[in-house]
Amino acid sequence: MKLTKDQIQKIVLGGMLFCGVIYSYFEFLLGPVSTGRQAAITDTAALAPKIAAARTQIEKTKALEAKAPAAQLVLEQVKAMIPEGAPIAWVPTRLTDFLKREGVEKSSARMTNELADKELKGFGKCAWSVEVPHVEFLTFAAALSALENAEPLMEVHTVEIEAGRDDVQFQRVSFTLQNIVRL
Repeated sequence: MKLTKDQIQKIVLGGMLFCGVIYSYFEFLLGPVSTGRQAAITDTAALAPKIAAARTQIEKTKALEAKAPAAQLVLEQVKAMIPEGAPIAWVPTRLTDFLKREGVEKSSARMTNELADKELKGFGKCAWSVEVPHVEFLTFAAALSALENAEPLMEVHTVEIEAGRDDVQFQRVSFTLQNIVRL
């Protein structure tokens, strides 16, 4: 069987058409799909750490939500411990009255600094300087210990004790403390 010139042309054209179809299939259909698939794999791999971080954040948020009622209860207790009004009006009076009940007769308190608390919105910290001109050491130590135990919102920072030259039994004491107040 001998092929004619037309048949040979048709076979060559058919072969070229077949090659063109195969090329087009791989280049224009399969190529973009393969490229998109590779991009999706890369994007998915890049999202894995973000997904893990989001899951961790969700766990932390759930833990905070579980602790929220207890924190709210503590916040309400703190609010109940702080009297209404400006701290300058009630802290010195409360402090000197407490010290008198503990046996320290004379004391004076003055505010040295007031700043907002970064962790608790609506609250701040006031720094106070307290002077006790004439006190026995053991009486003062017991009073200071009782103060920190009775007033959980007050924290003593520094204590300076000077021995008296005239009467060695009595000392002059100055101390600083901070307390939490409402703003």
